Amino acid sequence: MTHEPRTSSASAVEALLVGGPTLVLRLGGVTLLTDPTFDEPRSYEAPRVLTKLTGPAVGPDELGPVDAVLLSHDQHFDNLDVSGRAFLDRVPLVLSTPAAAGRIEHVTGLAPWAQVPVGPLTVTALPARHGPVGAEALSGDVTGFLLQGDGLPTVYVSGDNAGVDVVEQIAERIGRVDVAVLFVGAANVGRFGAEPVTLSGERAARVATLLDASVVVPVHAEGWEHFTEGVGEVVTAFEAAGIGDRLRVLTPGAPTAL
Repeated sequence: MTHEPRTSSASAVEALLVGGPTLVLRLGGVTLLTDPTFDEPRSYEAPRVLTKLTGPAVGPDELGPVDAVLLSHDQHFDNLDVSGRAFLDRVPLVLSTPAAAGRIEHVTGLAPWAQVPVGPLTVTALPARHGPVGAEALSGDVTGFLLQGDGLPTVYVSGDNAGVDVVEQIAERIGRVDVAVLFVGAANVGRFGAEPVTLSGERAARVATLLDASVVVPVHAEGWEHFTEGVGEVVTAFEAAGIGDRLRVLTPGAPTAL
């Protein structure tokens, strides 16, 4: 099976990994930022202790103008830390869950499958689940995103989704994608036993196969104590699945054409 992009070369997407879940995406002349985290290493106390181990490769003042933030959720410091929350005020558009919009004034909340135009792009909110079935009661709501535009690659951003079954439903509706940005790390804070609250490497490989993604960018796999896997486990899982050639492991701070 070939995995050529549907409409355009995936290299029309440029990515810059800041660290953790924070990624700059440039597509169709639009600059997007996922889950802003710019704090230096520290611990956070609410409600479970989360310990950040590494700081950002690029600071907020080095990014240049950002057209929109794609915020998977606001309730956990590893996806929106203190500096990241302050950064939201710099950006003209912040897209997230309706729950986040109820907590942060400068947020536009999107229910699953709702759409909003951002320049030449259409951004669609996608279902996501931050843990096993029923996790919402403890983890809260999260969202993923789909980026589409005429003549541009289609980009899937998973957000903190742990459910392969959720992606099965997404794939049935949207078909294949050119680029999949997957939040991995198999994060576990002890709420659901052995069940992770983000994708493991093995689950990420299944997701990439479901979406028939040409390029897969793993993020959120380093920098936090509660991650149980790193990029190495993702690489191993993709190679075992026979799709290792699809992975693009980014060097933090280095702009990369996908």
